[in-house]
Amino acid sequence: MGNGLKNMNPDSDHSVAVEDASDTRPILIIPYMWIGDFVRGHSVVRVLNRRFPNRPVDLLTTTLCAPLVDYMPGVRGGIVWDLPRGRLGLAKQWGLAAELRARHYDTALVLPRTWKSAIAPTLAGIPERVGFVGEARFGLINRWRWGEKALPRFIDKNAALALPEGAPLPHEWPVPQLVVPADEVNRFRQAKGLGENTAVALAPGSVGSSKRWTYYPQAAKLLAERGLDVWVVGGPGEKAIAADIVTAGGPRVRDLTGTDLRNGILAMAAARLAISNDSGLMHIAAAAGTPTMGIFGPTSPYHWAPLNGLAATVQTRTTVPCQPCHRPVCTMNDHRCMGDIPAADVVETAASVLAEAGIGLPNSSFRDGA
Repeated sequence: MGNGLKNMNPDSDHSVAVEDASDTRPILIIPYMWIGDFVRGHSVVRVLNRRFPNRPVDLLTTTLCAPLVDYMPGVRGGIVWDLPRGRLGLAKQWGLAAELRARHYDTALVLPRTWKSAIAPTLAGIPERVGFVGEARFGLINRWRWGEKALPRFIDKNAALALPEGAPLPHEWPVPQLVVPADEVNRFRQAKGLGENTAVALAPGSVGSSKRWTYYPQAAKLLAERGLDVWVVGGPGEKAIAADIVTAGGPRVRDLTGTDLRNGILAMAAARLAISNDSGLMHIAAAAGTPTMGIFGPTSPYHWAPLNGLAATVQTRTTVPCQPCHRPVCTMNDHRCMGDIPAADVVETAASVLAEAGIGLPNSSFRDGA
């Protein structure tokens, strides 16, 4: 447990040279549609913006992820199209292809390795379709990239597609950014009746139960006792745990879970600190510039923490031989990689993060554990 990941300068030199400033042909990115992966896809946008400063960049998106596009600088727009999961959905693919054809894209970056993700760009006749070999997508991808398995991290696999073929990877990728206007945050706080007190956002959800830390109710109680407001942020799947957290924490704790991701974005941007499992909301908070604590058990911070860096990474002090396993469900050692992280340790780390950020604590007993 501790402060480990260094914050990176979002405007530092990332060794991406301008290739052709006169090129104005539009580019389409087909990203991964999980929330955290979609946020990290903004690094790909930023590489393209540096390489081709006058080529518009659009993102294909689902209804769920669409609000993120509104806060991503360098993105011209999003194409909202919900393709079915688990089946081809040929009629939907033809419909998407017609939409893409009408927008006259010259290049499509297909980040997922799946055969299905490359169908619509091919049907649309986009001349340059860049992607890794993946699921034998011969005839669908026509600008092949090889060597994906040799790239160490998820971001390396994605952002490498935005570079010329064979180009060396930069030492640092440009970090994802979500620029949330202050007036929009203020309207959100007023509409929800959240007041102006210092608030900590808790994100207890994740894809896969093994990534979920289970002591959020205890942490909320400790935080609320020290005079901090606590917001529980997540989707409808977190309603039950949010109710438990509110019950444990008392009147200073608010349930802000719901179906609209925009509210989650605004809550994370409005909070003074976010405490999250390895989840999409962790990436949203970090990209929005909110000091973020990531709680990691079965997954590796090196591979999955935000590029923006975390205010603190929280991991068990117990040696767990199966960690990291990257399994969605724990099958051994009684989930000790998460179960052996006590709420008091997380709250102590939160105190340090808030103090380093120069945020005064309502109750002076917060840091001495009284």
